[in-house]
Amino acid sequence: MSQEAQYLDAVCYHSAPGFLQHLTAELPDAYRIDGELLTVMGSERPAYWVRNVWKKPFTLEFDSIKDAANALRAMQRNWAPYPVKLARRCTLIAEALPKLPSKPKPFPFALPDAPMGAFTLLDEHTLMASAVCASPWPNGELNFAEDKEGPPSRAYRKLWEALQSAGTMPGPGQSCVDAGACPGGWTWVLAGLGASVSAIDRSPLDESVMAMPGVRFIKHNAFTLKPQDLGPVDWLFSDVICYPPALYDWVSLWLESGMARNFVCTIKMQGKDWDRATTQRFASIPGSRVVHLWHNKHELTWMLIRD
Repeated sequence: MSQEAQYLDAVCYHSAPGFLQHLTAELPDAYRIDGELLTVMGSERPAYWVRNVWKKPFTLEFDSIKDAANALRAMQRNWAPYPVKLARRCTLIAEALPKLPSKPKPFPFALPDAPMGAFTLLDEHTLMASAVCASPWPNGELNFAEDKEGPPSRAYRKLWEALQSAGTMPGPGQSCVDAGACPGGWTWVLAGLGASVSAIDRSPLDESVMAMPGVRFIKHNAFTLKPQDLGPVDWLFSDVICYPPALYDWVSLWLESGMARNFVCTIKMQGKDWDRATTQRFASIPGSRVVHLWHNKHELTWMLIRD
């Protein structure tokens, strides 16, 4: 049986967990669907509700578990299994490959140099895989070593991931606005990095966060404050619960003012559907991108990083 990779004129999109219906709405012409993995013919297209993208998928026929593992290992070290069909057989192939790092990551950390591939089984003797993937994490899953004492909420992990993805982050001497800051998870991250933070919310932050050096609390509806009310900032953050058009209008004021350099904002969807039109308006802002982070729920993250 041939062990030569047969490359496909296609791209595979691995859905964000639980949001396959959103991804199929973005990519309605999938050639095949395996679990939450959509194979779409042609070149790569923009898609928001993904945890990972298999950029150069191929199929490979093999005789045995050992043959499959040897063929993958000959290409590169790291392969993450995505078991759908024949899950036990897929797992056995993974066990015959070098073990993947599984220890939760501290924040911040250096991104891995080695590429992370992914594979699944189509039948007992055929696998589909890609050595080139969008995410450096196995199946897009990023697990942090949690801090269970400092932050007042678990939202801090979402900001950790956004900053890791951005490749840069605030630090001493830089100023931040944190809109919708209560109870203070994002402010805790930013102040912990040494930045000065204007935390805005109608409800107070956790007392431990309020006491952190560099934190200034402003009791206000953030969206009624104009850029001129706050002055120039290096970073603008928003995790406000609001309709996406309201966030877009507020962000537009800051973009037009030129008074914020970097942006990280959560686009929170309302109800079971998602606001595709507003999402595309965010994505069309030059130099920015919209992603679904592993720690996002029914929401997307928009980032514009200029540093």
